[in-house]
Amino acid sequence: MTFIEMLQGAQGRNGSMLCVGLDPEPTRFPGAMKGDASKIFDFCARIADATADLVIAFKPQIAYFAAHRAEAQLEKLMAHLRSAHPQVPVILDAKRGDIGSTAEQYAREAFERYGADAVTLSPFMGFDSVQPYLKYEGKGAFLLCRTSNPGGDDLQNQRLASVPGEPLLYEHIASLAQGPWNLNGQLGLVVGATYPAEIERVRQIAPTVPLLIPGVGAQGGDAVATVKAGWRADAPIVVNSSRAVLYASSGDDFADAARREAMKTRDLLQAARG
Repeated sequence: MTFIEMLQGAQGRNGSMLCVGLDPEPTRFPGAMKGDASKIFDFCARIADATADLVIAFKPQIAYFAAHRAEAQLEKLMAHLRSAHPQVPVILDAKRGDIGSTAEQYAREAFERYGADAVTLSPFMGFDSVQPYLKYEGKGAFLLCRTSNPGGDDLQNQRLASVPGEPLLYEHIASLAQGPWNLNGQLGLVVGATYPAEIERVRQIAPTVPLLIPGVGAQGGDAVATVKAGWRADAPIVVNSSRAVLYASSGDDFADAARREAMKTRDLLQAARG
């Protein structure tokens, strides 16, 4: 089964476009877990188990594990997700981008060590830095396109005078992902929820690729505007919420509170489809 088929399957079963981002910050853990980095797996697994029937995907952010020397806990978490919730795809948020030989090692890390179904990548170094990931049949890669951070304007919103039509950089990335780079239908794009007009523009250029859309919830992205701009019946959108779900409660009911928040967000996104 390909990554996109997994997305479509999870979307159909769970009636969801919601992705829960697993960005563990021990200082925000509830109760007795607070400040204890050895509890990263326990915290994330509880959140995942509470929300697995409500989501289209999970998205662990590798830096939140590596910063606490918790790569072994990430491996354990990935194994748990594959075992307990095999029908929910897992996107490893790593934003890798390096020369081909190094990219081969990063691809091994993502797909062989951690067993991810997809990974996030920076396309800045060109197609040869992306191609090693596409050698893994059925796996997915989301290219950074129009990100939700304010500094995204510095490069992504600049015109390319040497490209016919002088597109903005993010428009050019979208066209590459829709066309010549997408050899086996494995590519998607990352477009921030804080820029719904740009989501709509990306969708015009790349009508069939899946979109990973962070920024809903704590980052202030408008869930309804996001869906209206990006959703298409034949092209999944994966709308990520991390902190709003993870830290919905600082008490022992944190998993139940995460479930309630995830259900509320899922239903809001579904209703926005009209």
